[in-house]
Amino acid sequence: MRLRHLRIHVYLGVLALLSWGLVRLTVTEEGGVMVVPPHSPDYFSVGYRKWEMGEDGLLKNQLTADRMTHYSDDGTTHLDKPLMIFHNETAPSWVINAEAGILSADGKDLQLNGKVKVERAAGKGVKPLLINTSNARVKPETHYAETDEWAELISPPNRTVGVGMKLVFEQPVHLQLLSKVQGKYETK
Repeated sequence: MRLRHLRIHVYLGVLALLSWGLVRLTVTEEGGVMVVPPHSPDYFSVGYRKWEMGEDGLLKNQLTADRMTHYSDDGTTHLDKPLMIFHNETAPSWVINAEAGILSADGKDLQLNGKVKVERAAGKGVKPLLINTSNARVKPETHYAETDEWAELISPPNRTVGVGMKLVFEQPVHLQLLSKVQGKYETK
């Protein structure tokens, strides 16, 4: 009877040693530190909204997006369907839509990717304006945007196209097409 109990204890001991060995082979610990893959998100938000006020307390600009994902390695914020609005006291606001965007860590540079649409409604002393382009760079702090891509400016009934564009949203508004400029203008 004792030999039988001894065999059971030996079998259990061997089984415990084998289990311990298998666990050592499969579990790799690095001192409790979790390894994060490069350029992985650290937080996200659905329905992102950011407002910036001027020194006078009035709304200067706002940035919204369907979804925002922040990356800790470079501090960038990736946006799905961003909408940027530049407010002016005396003129209609400028509204910029894009398919995607990347906001720099310091918030000074916004890269808009894919199709970009810039609109300004008609107002006192200003005609409506629609700009279609792609891949634009925006500097929210200085109310400035530029692109190296094709751009189309529509201010009914006029239409102008060109390659490359610079635009300042603050008064006085400054818009410049850089090359291959062509236009179709109607006079009354």
